[in-house]
Amino acid sequence: MAPGEKIKAKIKKNLPVRGPQAPTIKELMRWYCLKTNTHGCRRIVVSRGRLRRLLWIVFTLTAVALIFWQCALLVLSFYTVSVSIKIHFQKLDFPAVTICNINPYKYSAVKPLLADLEQETKAALKTLYGFSEIKSRKRREAEPCSSAWEGPQPKFLHLIPLMVFDEGETSKATDFLTGQKRKVSGSIIHKAADVMHVQESKEVVGFQLCSNGTSHCATYTFSSGVNAIQEWYKLHYMNIMAQVPLEKKINMSYSAEELLVTCFFDGVSCDARNFTLFHHPMYGNCYTFNNKENETHSTSMGGSEYGLQVILYINEEEYNPFLVSSTGAKVIVHRQDEYPFIEDVGTEIETAMATSIGMHLVRGQSDFCRLSEKHRFFPGNQ
Repeated sequence: MAPGEKIKAKIKKNLPVRGPQAPTIKELMRWYCLKTNTHGCRRIVVSRGRLRRLLWIVFTLTAVALIFWQCALLVLSFYTVSVSIKIHFQKLDFPAVTICNINPYKYSAVKPLLADLEQETKAALKTLYGFSEIKSRKRREAEPCSSAWEGPQPKFLHLIPLMVFDEGETSKATDFLTGQKRKVSGSIIHKAADVMHVQESKEVVGFQLCSNGTSHCATYTFSSGVNAIQEWYKLHYMNIMAQVPLEKKINMSYSAEELLVTCFFDGVSCDARNFTLFHHPMYGNCYTFNNKENETHSTSMGGSEYGLQVILYINEEEYNPFLVSSTGAKVIVHRQDEYPFIEDVGTEIETAMATSIGMHLVRGQSDFCRLSEKHRFFPGNQ
């Protein structure tokens, strides 16, 4: 049976067909209006009175016209969307850049102040490992090796005694100076070594710090004896340097003319006059470029060629062998109104390396912005 005949047969089955005649168009429309879920079509058929039927016809046709109109609008808006892109450049304030030499003071200038401390440090190294200092520097005068603790009694080992702990022993330790066993009380803080082990040893080296006039003590232990002695040296070193007047410490550190070899910003030459002195207790003289109190630089171009480029003279021969174990500089990029926390978030840059530091522009709810610039630093030992 043809598809048209099937439909016709189905309609005849549902419509009250009288006689042999086929359903007319009027009957088909009436059957559709009675069966459909569209309420307007149904109301056209069942309403009584021509006015009611006319109103329902108008409402239904209006609704159908609105549907077709909305569909047409959707299709037209899909094919007629326009995209507008605007690109513009504006000048932004350049961030402040603070640069420090890892070695805070010239070794030749501070050596007379540290003579007694270095003598005890050499004796401690000789007692522990059989040597007094690392011989890898260019500047090393030949010194005869003397036995530990010769001459006058040490004073720094009395203030903060060095101790050696046997493996697994925490309550007792051997005093470096007297060689006697002593009890250890209070909390014990163990720190992993950040220097290479000189030799395999089952001993742990440390020192004890106590509050003035109290029995509250904390013991710091290190898996490397060299690391322990270096930290012990730093404690006394900072105590000694804290008693030196600030003006004298500035003179013993590196000047901007000594540290900066070349400087370029935005393709234009700059010099030490563009840097502001900032003295740090651990890194000595540091210098800040684009300090708000000195001057304010801005840039509208990104990339390393339009940032800050400097070459630094590290002067490795003036490094303190007991204080630092690496050579280079520390750099931090920060806002002009921020304090440069060099020790916590500074980036350490090695000598004879080209280092590039980039920043992105970030705008948050507080409308804080960081510049998207590349700043190249070329520290070198010349």
